[in-house]
Amino acid sequence: MNTRAPTVLVIEDDDDQYELYEETLGSYNLVRTRTGSDALACLGRVQPDVVILDHVLEEGERGLDFLPEFRELLPHVPVIIVSGVLDIEEQLQALQGPRRAHYCLPKPVDLRQLRRTVEEALRECGPSEVVRQFEALERSRRIDAQELLSRSTDRLSRQNRILSRLRGQNQRANISALAREFHVSRRTIMRDLQELIRRGQLPEAVYPEWRRPIEESEAGPPEAGAAGAS
Repeated sequence: MNTRAPTVLVIEDDDDQYELYEETLGSYNLVRTRTGSDALACLGRVQPDVVILDHVLEEGERGLDFLPEFRELLPHVPVIIVSGVLDIEEQLQALQGPRRAHYCLPKPVDLRQLRRTVEEALRECGPSEVVRQFEALERSRRIDAQELLSRSTDRLSRQNRILSRLRGQNQRANISALAREFHVSRRTIMRDLQELIRRGQLPEAVYPEWRRPIEESEAGPPEAGAAGAS
């Protein structure tokens, strides 16, 4: 059984702040860098499970400038921004888009909240997040498939009833009456008639405009006075 402590990459230039992280996150394997450049350079030998990223760093670097690269190189690793200089709009920007941070905490950081956030990131993000996304996608596909099947079944059932009603009829069908009877739109009935005529199941006389786009057929000749009797 693998009992390795999760690795937290802390990108923080302030020594006092890092000491607080050491006290709060002592159960994790902490790796520290003072700049974003150094953090990128260490990724060849360090595989973090969580990244804590300060915004204002040594050598004039800005943490958010490195966020796209971290998300590119560590696509499934949660990133926690910790900063006291970001306004609300900047925080929202950091949390949006495909290369976003997962969390954004203000400084001075509440250490209990920081620990809870790291625990939540390890539990909810990373590989488990990917699994949930795939599961959601599969559920969505199944729902879509069921909906499509239901629509197809409803359409075939309605067309069979229309066919039974109009079979043997050689006059124009009353599309509005059929639409009211089957509780669908006129365009739906027009499409049904088009398909039935195309399949040779009904004569063209029930819908002479069947070859025309439905939008044009809407302005066609007057309809028959009745839906048609079998």
